[in-house]
Amino acid sequence: MNPQRPDPDALLRRVHAEEARQSEGKLKVFFGANPGVGKTYAMLEAAHEQRRDGADVIVGVVETHGRAETEALVQGLEILPRRTVEYRTARLQEFDLDAALARRPSLILMDELAHTNAPGLRHAKRWQDVQELLKSGIHVYTTVNVQHLEGLNDVVAQITGVRVRETVPDSVLERADDVELVDLPPDDLLQRLKDGKVYVPEQIQHAIQHFFTKGNLIALRELALRRTAERVDQQMEVYRRDHAVVRTWPAAETIMVCVNMKPRGPRLIRAARQMAADLHAKWIAVYVQIPRHLQLPQEERDRLVHTLRLAEQLGAETVTVTGENVAQELLNYARSRNATKIIVGKPVRSPWKEWMFGSVVSELVHQSGDIDIYVITGEAGEGKPLVRHSLRRTSRMSGYAYASVGVVTTTAVAWLMFPYFAQANLIMMYLIAIIVIAIRCGRGPSVLASVLSVASFDFFFVPPYFTFAVSDAQYLLTFGVMLVVALVISNLAVRIRQQADLARYRERRTGVLYTMSRDLATHRGTGMLCQLSAKHLREVFDAQVAIFLADADKRVQLQRGEQLYFEFDPKESGVAQWVFEHTEAAGLGTDTLPGASALYIPLVGSSGAIGVVAVRPTDPSRLLDPDQWHLLESLVNQVALAIERTRLSEEAQRAHVRAETERMRNAILSSVSHDLRTPLATISGAASTLMDEQRTVDSTVRAELSRSIYREADRLDRLLKNLVEMMRIEAGAGHLHRDWHPLDEIVGSALATLERRMSNHPVHAVLPADLPLVFVDGVLLEQVVINLVENALKYGAPGSPIDLSATVKTGEMIVEIADHGPGIPAGEEARIFDKFYRGTSAREGGVGLGLTICRGIIDAHGGRISADNRPGGGAVFRFTLPISQEQPPVRAEQVEAGS
Repeated sequence: MNPQRPDPDALLRRVHAEEARQSEGKLKVFFGANPGVGKTYAMLEAAHEQRRDGADVIVGVVETHGRAETEALVQGLEILPRRTVEYRTARLQEFDLDAALARRPSLILMDELAHTNAPGLRHAKRWQDVQELLKSGIHVYTTVNVQHLEGLNDVVAQITGVRVRETVPDSVLERADDVELVDLPPDDLLQRLKDGKVYVPEQIQHAIQHFFTKGNLIALRELALRRTAERVDQQMEVYRRDHAVVRTWPAAETIMVCVNMKPRGPRLIRAARQMAADLHAKWIAVYVQIPRHLQLPQEERDRLVHTLRLAEQLGAETVTVTGENVAQELLNYARSRNATKIIVGKPVRSPWKEWMFGSVVSELVHQSGDIDIYVITGEAGEGKPLVRHSLRRTSRMSGYAYASVGVVTTTAVAWLMFPYFAQANLIMMYLIAIIVIAIRCGRGPSVLASVLSVASFDFFFVPPYFTFAVSDAQYLLTFGVMLVVALVISNLAVRIRQQADLARYRERRTGVLYTMSRDLATHRGTGMLCQLSAKHLREVFDAQVAIFLADADKRVQLQRGEQLYFEFDPKESGVAQWVFEHTEAAGLGTDTLPGASALYIPLVGSSGAIGVVAVRPTDPSRLLDPDQWHLLESLVNQVALAIERTRLSEEAQRAHVRAETERMRNAILSSVSHDLRTPLATISGAASTLMDEQRTVDSTVRAELSRSIYREADRLDRLLKNLVEMMRIEAGAGHLHRDWHPLDEIVGSALATLERRMSNHPVHAVLPADLPLVFVDGVLLEQVVINLVENALKYGAPGSPIDLSATVKTGEMIVEIADHGPGIPAGEEARIFDKFYRGTSAREGGVGLGLTICRGIIDAHGGRISADNRPGGGAVFRFTLPISQEQPPVRAEQVEAGS
């Protein structure tokens, strides 16, 4: 495969992403370091240019802050009316999202992206309003300062000493189609501030003494410039990848240092660090893992681990890539990262070995193209340890014995074939044996088998027989070719075996990551995630594992249940706390607190450390393997993100519950206070009249006052019963006491309860005599009928009838209650079942819980409830109840007794 060819899968994913965004609006962000640099002014100028080009532009939100030049630019643009929101004692003017969606311009201006909306609006933040506008296909221009980015919140607080409360997720800026940096030197900004062009005069001095110090402005300006440069660099990388640009574009210096298991690795790392510091460049330490590295001794593998750790400690990004050709893999990766300089170590092999086997440095120099290659000289003696291991035996003695036995067996088979087959066929038998030996035993035994095969063929099958003498010189060429072919085949077989081992290792690593990510994604709860994570880590690394999470006081605590799998020494609690506070690994195998019995790794989420993982392996040297170390880091990162995701989900749920509770509390107070005040006023007035001894009240008035007291007390009783019933349903405390009931009895009992209130509303009930019994809670179903009839009484026209009917259809009973009122407003058919929803045409007050209670009771019975408008006017409420195919035997007896 051509390494310069773009990845088709990546291109396909990008095409799909672009297609998905075709229907969405474009987002342009005017990005600045501080207030007053001119973001809003630049946005308005760009909006006027769009308007001159024929675009439909409106102002959603623009905050001029009293600046005359900004107010002048607003003139001539259509301004969307603000929405007035009452919050406590204030009347706030907020962006009207629904009006913007209804107006649907091609471009809308949304100043101050990080703004927090007033409570009660659809979204809590303005950037969420912007996202909905974009999804609706509306283009958006907006402004934001660097200190409002969530990812830089801690950095800004450390620089300025001010914690910014209104933030925007970094993903919003990353999603933007265009980011325009609006920059102004600190001295010019301070002058604008003193001239009153940023804040009103009474705020100027306070701003200069606190946030608007010159040092703060310089630091924030650097943050804004760096963030913009990072975005431009990402855009350049995307362009190079999409257009298959393989040449290095030295727009910014990127240094790549190549390390391996040789002792000179730390020297290369320090040289790369010094060069990166001098050039103010980012740098990457790359190790290419080839199949034979898996069989190298532990000493050399440990050396590589320490080299990579040194690079990370000095600030490098460490990367491990795999492949066969080291030079080609290094160049491919360097071009993918747009590296401008590659640092390698000077070869230590003798010239004849370089001539025979090739040199990585030589290949890099000849194939690097636009990339500069720096060759660093190793220190004296650095190459000697490698010479000692150059003839190291990598196969076991049993492998050589297997090779010898294999050649003997093949010779015996060939001897049996010799009278019937030509010599070329016998050579094929030896080659097959060599392939089998190479795959099973490795390179050393396969080389031995190659030599023994040539010798055996000469001794047994070439005249003169049973001697190594050769009668015909042409056999010397046969022997030479046979030996070369045997060696090549054995080498290829060994490489295939090594590649298979490497593939199996990758498969195991991928399988571990997939299994763990799947389990973490399908389970919820911090405790469960900790148990699953510890279980996987124990199985993968054969170690005792414990997970510590931070409490509200930022003290790490061992999670409950982990004591069973981890022998925790209380003396090491300080190690876990240190790791949490410094977000650095410590303990076993590290240079920090190496005396600890376990390795402690921080759990770091997007917002900082959330805990610590302790790993105590059975074989401590296992974690020194670079692959195992990076696998452990990957798994720990997954654990951290899963726990953080669960915590954020739980916090969001708690916030939602708090908001819903507050909304319900306000609704209950608003509704109940009104609905309690009216009957209590009536009761109080009637009672005071009856108790007034100075007034003479005749019997008719006294009776009417008594009825008023009774009627309003009954109304209060129904109100409180609805509230209590709603609380029971919300808490899930309602239990159904099911029994077989005839529907006509339930309806009759409900109508009898409401008889006094229905004096002006005749009820037309159509209940067939052959209706089956229903297996329901009779008391609760009667409450449903009462609530629906009461609702018809509220909204039905005075003196109009109420229609009640029941039918049986497809295994369920359908009950309908209809009135002759104004009906249900269009689009409100589902909302009327929400808590505290009340129609505007009701003649009587109410809390708005009756229909909600009906829905809860019907749902508990396994039925459905809905509302529609009648063709002739009025509303009809319809609920269904499941009917059992097996009716109780007492049905017939009840009918006979009734007759």
